[in-house]
Amino acid sequence: MGKLTSMLGLLLTHPLEFRTLLHFYLYHETKRDITAQQEHPTSGWDRASMRRCWEFLDMTSRSFAAVIKELDGDLARTICMYYLILRGLDTIEDDMTIPDEKKQPILRQFHNLTVTPGWNFTENGPDEKDRNLLLEYDTVVEEVNRLPPQYKTVILDICQKMENGMADYAHKAATNGTVYLETIADYDLYCHYVAGLVGEGLTRIWSASGKEASFLCDQLELANSMGLLLQKTNIIRDFREDVEERRFFWPREIWAKYGFNEMKDMYEKGDIERATWIQSGMVLDALRHACDSLDYLRLLKNQSVFVFCAVPVSMAMATLSLCFMNPEMFQRNIKIRKAEAAQLIMRSTNTREVALIFREYARKIHHKAKPHDPNFLKISVMCCKIEQWCEQNFPSFVILGEKGPIYDSADKRTAVFRAEEKRAAQRLAADPRNAPLPQDLFPWELAAYVVGGMLIMLSLSALIVWVMLKFLPQA
Repeated sequence: MGKLTSMLGLLLTHPLEFRTLLHFYLYHETKRDITAQQEHPTSGWDRASMRRCWEFLDMTSRSFAAVIKELDGDLARTICMYYLILRGLDTIEDDMTIPDEKKQPILRQFHNLTVTPGWNFTENGPDEKDRNLLLEYDTVVEEVNRLPPQYKTVILDICQKMENGMADYAHKAATNGTVYLETIADYDLYCHYVAGLVGEGLTRIWSASGKEASFLCDQLELANSMGLLLQKTNIIRDFREDVEERRFFWPREIWAKYGFNEMKDMYEKGDIERATWIQSGMVLDALRHACDSLDYLRLLKNQSVFVFCAVPVSMAMATLSLCFMNPEMFQRNIKIRKAEAAQLIMRSTNTREVALIFREYARKIHHKAKPHDPNFLKISVMCCKIEQWCEQNFPSFVILGEKGPIYDSADKRTAVFRAEEKRAAQRLAADPRNAPLPQDLFPWELAAYVVGGMLIMLSLSALIVWVMLKFLPQA
């Protein structure tokens, strides 16, 4: 009833958004039903323990649950378990009611506890939202031990790396009271531990599954950038909530130079202009991972894996555009509208379309940039880099049609391309030898030419040897 009421309200106030959501609900079909009987061998839905894990996924993830379920084959179950393990680890790290002397050994041994039959954790505070996951963590353990070795090894390795990073930060917070990230390098390292490592693990799992190229697991810098783009976007958007809960993730290097002593001063002092300059500095820092994320998406060949990676980064770009130069972000948690999210989900199906999404939001950011902002020039350059990436990989004057490429006649580059085509045709007419070699020359025709050439050379060599033996005087 509540959903129907909200849709009716949307129809009256935002009819175009209503149309988008209606189109999404009617025509955007899920690609996979994990409850179907034919999916049981890979989804594990026929086991009570795995069904409970799928329920935990729905309870703990608002954004990733749907795309995880649509992954091909056993990837869906594997990534579900991967997510639940890291969510359990994060729940212990975030719980401020657990004393540090209790938290440290649990965090640093979490990768071992995750495969210890029957282990669960009952000491979370009553207000911890995901405490039920740890209360029944023995169910997760049971399913983790069923994973194929190639997946289980990757997940436990990433868990061990992440738990040590989290334990270090948790110990600093307990020892010093409040932990500020001082430099952008500290900020990058923190985001690497909590998100970059997630990207590394996913990339290694894609390769181990055989659904992506084996070399993909070596592209860890690009995978790290994907994770950092998502994590930094969340940190920017959740500013007010994090500050009120005394979690200070914005690096002092970015905000302290504008005269603020504490992060809460950005909304308490009323200096909106300088606060938005800091905000633009944070968005600038996040945008430096955009082109790497597009490079990563270009390497993916499995459609379900591509959509899993593309939808979050598309929404991250939309969120950065929403937050940029937006003073409301300092007062409350802001989010992109549901219709916009639905449109991004429907569009994020191929690299070209995602690149266009990045370009659209980069243009919106650049349009909102203000010349008196100290970051104005750097923001402009960063937005231009995204434009350059799109133009280099997907030239805008080439339009993909059903019968092949169509060239935009209004674009000057089309005239250049046509002139080059005309010159090539004239050279061919003047001398047919200028014709390019057929594209399908290799392997059979080219191999025939090579073998024929080798036979001629061998024959000539044999003839020369015969002549020398026949007619030259013997020693």
